[in-house]
Amino acid sequence: MKSAQLLFGQVMHRRLQPRVHHFRYGIYYVALPLDLLESGALDAVLPRRRFALCGFDARDHGARDGSSLRVWADALLAEHGLPKPAYITLVCLPRILGYVFNPVSFWLCYDCAEQLTAVLCEVNNTFGESHTYVCAHPDQRPIEPHDWLTAQKQFHVSPFLQRTGEYRFRFALSTDQCRIDIQYEVDDQKVLVTCLSGQLNILTQSALRRACWRHPLVTLKAIALIHYQALRLIGKGIAYVTKPLQRCVRSSR
Repeated sequence: MKSAQLLFGQVMHRRLQPRVHHFRYGIYYVALPLDLLESGALDAVLPRRRFALCGFDARDHGARDGSSLRVWADALLAEHGLPKPAYITLVCLPRILGYVFNPVSFWLCYDCAEQLTAVLCEVNNTFGESHTYVCAHPDQRPIEPHDWLTAQKQFHVSPFLQRTGEYRFRFALSTDQCRIDIQYEVDDQKVLVTCLSGQLNILTQSALRRACWRHPLVTLKAIALIHYQALRLIGKGIAYVTKPLQRCVRSSR
């Protein structure tokens, strides 16, 4: 993804234990090449300011201080022994009327042959905390659509799941389609499956307006649905898990 894209798609969650719980909803994401974003080339379509009808603020990602996202990502990859990518595309929700909550943002890292070599999964919880899972093969070979990458769960997200077990990630990307699967397993038993899938379109002002009409107040919708689904889980008798202290390490391979 060397050009800015708009992802029209769906988010699916299916919990398998101890009670089955399933939901699906429409959503849109923006896919922003960091070099274009930080050069100001996308400002006419997606303003880089905190308060806009539909905009972007660098303080929502990375170091959270408004500094260069590309510098932050390159440093994090180097910390985990990975080379500097040729380019990086950030897939995330935009700010709507000054508000955003990204359950997870995906930093897609490509080499000079335009092959996906790493993905930074930047996860946020509703307690204001974040953790980044660095997904890459040990031998740094390209990530293929059928590949599953595994990471130990290090971060408390849902108050209905323990901080244990592992995640499995799969990234199937093409020029016009995107599908990202995440599975959560404990003791080799699948507990939760989630999926973001949809069609990629060139990011233009008219396409973004259509997205806003199709999914108005999309960021408020995302946080509202999180709390609504929490109430449904309580109604099904799922036990509430008290949040543990966040671990000092804020990223893991």
